[in-house]
Amino acid sequence: MKRFVIIVAGGSGQRMGSSIPKQFLSIHKEIILMKSIRAFYEFDSTLKIILALPENHISYWNDLCQKHKFLIEHSIVSGGLTRYHSVKNALEKINTNGIVAIHDGVRPLVSQATIEQVFEIATINGNAIPYIDLIDSLRFVDSHLNYPADRNKYKLIQTPQAFDCELIKRAYEQEYDKSFTDDASIVEKLGIKINLVPGNPENIKITSQTDIKIAEALSV
Repeated sequence: MKRFVIIVAGGSGQRMGSSIPKQFLSIHKEIILMKSIRAFYEFDSTLKIILALPENHISYWNDLCQKHKFLIEHSIVSGGLTRYHSVKNALEKINTNGIVAIHDGVRPLVSQATIEQVFEIATINGNAIPYIDLIDSLRFVDSHLNYPADRNKYKLIQTPQAFDCELIKRAYEQEYDKSFTDDASIVEKLGIKINLVPGNPENIKITSQTDIKIAEALSV
């Protein structure tokens, strides 16, 4: 079955405190976004890679690819107003059925095992999303009270999230809703059961300078 990956890279760098968008910063001299793309290429060099970038970042990205001699083949689509709209634009590039994984461009430490798991389970069951267990204590808080919550009933969700192409394209025909927190929540609104698979703890989403330091330590 044909495989695709949509890598979404729409960060501005605000929380990073950087004038350079976070996906274009480096870990051990490798651009974060290039490292994310490379993870999927190393898993399957025939996989079709679609990169969703803000329109005003595309020329900068092309210059980076030339400067760093980044030769992994990929196509680029202009991102939209939100992540939802960026993924929707990228899905229009897929004209055949198969399995598509959707991944945050700032998760460069996704493991080969996680990628393999989501593709394998999505091929069998139509979708798969990776999770890791909570290790800290958890409390429910509202304006009046707070109390302990059972952390075993909650999971931290990662990307890539993988789906049958026809299913995810049908899901994205729904109108945008602020309740959509990720691709799985969009599919779930169709009444589809979501399948969880173990992710890898190192697969952090880089949003701060501290995350950069953690990622560098993890990728030594």
